[in-house]
Amino acid sequence: MNTADGGGASLPLGRTGLVSYPLALDGSIFGWASGPEETSAVLDAFHAAGGRLVATADHYAGGRSEVMLGTWMRERGCRDGMIVATKVGRHPDAAGLSPSSITRGVDASLRRLGTDRIDFLAFDGDHPGTPFEDSLGAVERLRVAGKVRFLSVAGFEAGRIAELAATAERLGIPAPSGLLTEYNLVHRSAYESGLAAVAERVGLAVFARLPLASGYLAGVLRSRDQVPTSVMFAAAREHIGARGERILAAVERVALEVGAPLAAVSLAWLLARGGGVIPVVRAAAAEHIEEQIRAVGLTLSREQLALLDRVSE
Repeated sequence: MNTADGGGASLPLGRTGLVSYPLALDGSIFGWASGPEETSAVLDAFHAAGGRLVATADHYAGGRSEVMLGTWMRERGCRDGMIVATKVGRHPDAAGLSPSSITRGVDASLRRLGTDRIDFLAFDGDHPGTPFEDSLGAVERLRVAGKVRFLSVAGFEAGRIAELAATAERLGIPAPSGLLTEYNLVHRSAYESGLAAVAERVGLAVFARLPLASGYLAGVLRSRDQVPTSVMFAAAREHIGARGERILAAVERVALEVGAPLAAVSLAWLLARGGGVIPVVRAAAAEHIEEQIRAVGLTLSREQLALLDRVSE
């Protein structure tokens, strides 16, 4: 099975042995902010650039996101070249992380995706009411059955990730391999203050959600009175203010210096952080992908990185 990227730059995904194009694609808007035609165009552009990893979830658009991704892979005949990541735990038909919910959720996701395996299955949020032993045991049975390859976590605190990894070690089964967490220039502290250290210790691939802060770091919203062009940008309003304006001004300055879009500069800063961080980008149209992939191979100077670090601290 070929799950390497389609050429050009690539990054290792933790200790899994897989490699990926430096950007992943966020499927959260499929079936929500983008319809079938727009979704296919975005996936085509991403794939043409070398992108292979798409991250979705069983509850995105009530499952339509998985259906759209699965339909596209079937029509293009490209499943073996893709890295498919999805999440379970929040779909109303398979809520929580009990063994029965995980098994039911995975089987439903496989049907919607039209595939026999999930490359990265994520626990979508911590559910302390279910012992880790039970949840991990369910994933291990799915792994042995060939339905799941690697486990990820989303919405977990650092201490709980360490506890989950220790439980897996005690049980003699594979530890988590991936972490999905929000990380960008305006939202740094949660990752850098604790999650980064445990990710390095456990050897997790790190998938940075909302790397453009819902489009704010691409300059899509500059005023609270401005109407967003898509619902995917609505949350950008949260970052409008003195600190956000200071960060965006620095991004604009660097973008002018390097002759690149704001989105590419913001993503290049993330890629320069090291630690194998893979930004998971949203795109409602193919042109968004074209702007974002300019981050790959875009080298920012020490002075430019220092400026972005300083204004976003």
